[in-house]
Amino acid sequence: MSALPAIVLSPLSTLYSAVTRARLTAYRREWFSTAKLPVPVISVGNLTTGGTGKTPLVEYVCQVLGRPNASGSRKRICVLSRGYGRTNASSQVVVSDGNQLLANPNEAGDEPFLLAKNLSGVAAVICNRDRFAAGTWAVANLDTEVFVLDDGFQHLQLQRDLDIVTIDATNPWSNKSLLPYGRLREPLSSLSRAGCFVITRADQIDDCTAIKQVIEKFAPGKPIFTSRMSTAAIRTIDGEVVDTLPERVGAFCGVGNPESFFGQLREQGLAPVFTRTFADHYHYTQTDLDRLSKEAESHDVQCLITTAKDAVKLASLSLKLPCFSLEIRIVIDDEEQFAQLVRQVARKEILARE
Repeated sequence: MSALPAIVLSPLSTLYSAVTRARLTAYRREWFSTAKLPVPVISVGNLTTGGTGKTPLVEYVCQVLGRPNASGSRKRICVLSRGYGRTNASSQVVVSDGNQLLANPNEAGDEPFLLAKNLSGVAAVICNRDRFAAGTWAVANLDTEVFVLDDGFQHLQLQRDLDIVTIDATNPWSNKSLLPYGRLREPLSSLSRAGCFVITRADQIDDCTAIKQVIEKFAPGKPIFTSRMSTAAIRTIDGEVVDTLPERVGAFCGVGNPESFFGQLREQGLAPVFTRTFADHYHYTQTDLDRLSKEAESHDVQCLITTAKDAVKLASLSLKLPCFSLEIRIVIDDEEQFAQLVRQVARKEILARE
């Protein structure tokens, strides 16, 4: 980072830090009230901006909670999301009732729509800035038994029974500065609020010891899990699974951590001839895709590939070249211990309310 941005942004980070710490203090001292839903709430969030693997972990947690018990019954689960990038951010949108999609990507936002699509038959998905209001509605109208908050660590207005914090192993703390000079949303001391941690992309670094030491400093004794991203499938935009792609591939995405996507492609043996990045939650236009097609032709590319999150926004647009999406899933190294923790929290809170 050059000297000029540092001179400009560092004082702004100081101001942001002061405001953030004041807000945290107000909640800690109960100057600001918090609301509690009548069923368990599990939050998946992070301490930094950018992609840390929250969305795959939200899906994973829902799949764990949605497994049938000994009698064959399943919990009724609902994901609560703010829905970044949706067209009407002030309204509540029921993206899915757990069985059918009820909104499109523009109405829902790309990540909630993708979650609703992947969790069909497992969990409902609702977007609302006011997660308590959305949760209250879901309990009354969907008989929800457990909630999973998508990107909920900073949503202090709603009490939760477990805070899961994701930490990207490849860039855990940025420069340890708060926004906008760094990527931290809160000071590192906020790690103390978490119930457990999932270090994502742990396979992309040699050793997680230093990251674990920082976590232990602020949250001693809390469970720490490591994980990695794995390719689940490569699909056409229409959702059909394919086994192979043409040799010359171009890649594009609009996600928080584009290098993670490009790296995943290389692990699959796909070496993009060219790459193009867009802002996170980007709304593609036909003009964007026409330019991508022109660039692809100039590189003699045979097809394009993007993320599953981007792919849901391309259905109504056209590309001159075939386009595919890379579907990823999170793999937690100590899967059974993590699943047991999540299920115990949900079960314990249900028993406490009975």
